[in-house]
Amino acid sequence: MGLQVDLVITFRTSTNAKRLTKDDVRKAEEQYARLIKTLKKAGLQAVGRRGESLGDLLVFVNCPEQVLTSLVRRERHSDFVSGLPTNPTSATADARQLCPADRIRIVHAYIASTQADGGLGINPGMPEWDKVDSVMTLHDPDFNERWITSWTKEKVDSSAIESLRQQFGESVALYFAFLKAYSHALVVPAALGAAFYVAGESYSPLYSTLILIWAVGFTEWWRVKEKIISLRFGSRGSFRVERRRAQYNPGFPWWKREMRILASLPLITLYALVLVALLTGIFVFEAFVTHLYQGPGQKILSLSPTILFTLLVPTFLGYYKKAAVRTTVWENHAHQSSHTASLTLKIFALSSLVAYLGLVLSAFVYVPFGEEIMQIVQVLLFHDQRGGKEAASEEPSFWNADTAAAKEKLNPGRLSDQMFAFTVTNQVVNTFLEVGLPFVMRRVAEFRNRKKDDSKKDDAKTESTSLSGRTSPSIASTSSIRKKVVFDDEREKGAGEEREFLDIVRKQAALPEYDLFTDYSEMATQFGYVVMWSTIWPLAPVMACINNFFELRSDAFKMTVHHRRPIPERTDTIGPWLEALSFLCWLGALTNSALVYLFHPASDRTAHLWASVEGFFTVSEGAQAATAHGLLTTAVIIALVASHAYVLGCTVVRHIVERVVWHGSREVKEWEREEREMKARLLQAELRVSGAETTSPQPRTPVEEDLGALKDFWEHDDGLEEINRLSKEA
Repeated sequence: MGLQVDLVITFRTSTNAKRLTKDDVRKAEEQYARLIKTLKKAGLQAVGRRGESLGDLLVFVNCPEQVLTSLVRRERHSDFVSGLPTNPTSATADARQLCPADRIRIVHAYIASTQADGGLGINPGMPEWDKVDSVMTLHDPDFNERWITSWTKEKVDSSAIESLRQQFGESVALYFAFLKAYSHALVVPAALGAAFYVAGESYSPLYSTLILIWAVGFTEWWRVKEKIISLRFGSRGSFRVERRRAQYNPGFPWWKREMRILASLPLITLYALVLVALLTGIFVFEAFVTHLYQGPGQKILSLSPTILFTLLVPTFLGYYKKAAVRTTVWENHAHQSSHTASLTLKIFALSSLVAYLGLVLSAFVYVPFGEEIMQIVQVLLFHDQRGGKEAASEEPSFWNADTAAAKEKLNPGRLSDQMFAFTVTNQVVNTFLEVGLPFVMRRVAEFRNRKKDDSKKDDAKTESTSLSGRTSPSIASTSSIRKKVVFDDEREKGAGEEREFLDIVRKQAALPEYDLFTDYSEMATQFGYVVMWSTIWPLAPVMACINNFFELRSDAFKMTVHHRRPIPERTDTIGPWLEALSFLCWLGALTNSALVYLFHPASDRTAHLWASVEGFFTVSEGAQAATAHGLLTTAVIIALVASHAYVLGCTVVRHIVERVVWHGSREVKEWEREEREMKARLLQAELRVSGAETTSPQPRTPVEEDLGALKDFWEHDDGLEEINRLSKEA
């Protein structure tokens, strides 16, 4: 239609339009009138249209060029004062030269920021704007089509990332830059993993060391690379100008916030312990108990751990996420970046337990102690505790009580099977859930809506027929028909391009908001599998590399088709995810060293591990106790050495990367040159102003006249003359 719509505010009178009261309608009417008045008083254009259903409104907002120019000038002045890489002389630039992302971001900040930060304070979730459901922006279908086409057929380079920044903002562009860099870096461990897999070397010390070196190198390289990208984007140091959250309670002392953050640790620990107990119980039930049952429904029983996991774990994580959100809000963070970082670490901590705890139990419980634990379970189930003899007559026939067959019940390839499931099966399932399932759910919703519309039409026809046979219809029936007719007339009021445009907006308003947490969490979890567990199955990096080739495209498709267009945000880092990657590297150093020490084929430690641990708890057998003590002490020493080696290696790699990548980069040199030139221009302008002020003659003060009379004081020196006089007297 050629309309310039910057933002769309979704206004919802109530969550249930059928139970609206007159008081609800009055409050909605007052708030809607106040919303339109606030927007127009601020110089913005605002108009409302009907939403997808009764009671939902869409408020279209456009920022005129004059207002936008003043907002741009204010932002650039603030950026310059705060030390961001910007040129203050460009503050008077035409607002029409802004890229779409900057325009939307500036207008959104003006509307959603608090009044203390110069905004209108229209923010969803605030008590005074409880009817405002969200503030969204519309997709550009032409750009999306070009992006998906080029993303699929052409090479993803820096120019493609820059086009993303101009369209979606720095946060989205930085994610795709990270995903591209990480996917390309995976080629190295993929090649190493393929080579060691072909060579048939499992739990190789060399492979584990090379993987850790790669992980540390990539993490430290990205730590510098994101700073270079932020210089290219012009967002370096953007946290200095970040506006305060609308929910922030000002006047909050810093120490009180820190105490609240510390107070949230026991809550996280409690949930983590419960989750560990739940996952351990499911693991033990699946790994040991199901192997002993041989009666009716054995196949169903073998599926019960998966059913339990599906029913219990997501529900538990859902409750935990709600608690984490409430706790993070209670911490009262001033800025959205710190709020998001705190919430991200809380949620990712428990999702990591779900991802890695099964492998931990398999690697350090099932494989070394599986046979012995199986025998213990059999003894507890089928032996008489009083006499220690088997009670064969009381044992059910569908339970296997043969302790000699325990070893046959164990699957020695469990670890590699789990790695295959995590790196292949889960990634395929996640791709379907992100890309394919929304199509299915959308078709189901459309089918249900068509059935509802058909039933409403049938009810209307039935009601009209029944009323036509009456001579005096009731007032309520006549009113309902009149309302329906008016509603239908309003529904068909828009014609042509406007109706088509409104249909597109309504469909986009029904989509969920795009959240980077899910995408970052998926990549961080995959990084953990590669770094911590690929020594078990060296093909894990290969599968991750293949997955990311499609992930780079599927994430773009998912964002443009299944989600709303994200509101652009300025950032200069991937935030807490960088620290999560570093922490996973440190855990990788510990797990790899332990796995190699215990399970390397050249070592017989695993074969005697259980006997040694049994001897450790046997007081009478001193030799075995000493062996177990030495084994455990060696394991602890190796873990400590690996931890210190990681810290030392990380420091060395960080220093080298800083020198090579940061100081030698073209972006840094260009930024330093522009900063010097800008300061020189400002200094010259200041000198010109100072020179103009000092060109007019100024009257001499009495002190200056006295100093003028002593101008010969500096032209005569008495030192040598005084020394010669002393020599003559001597």
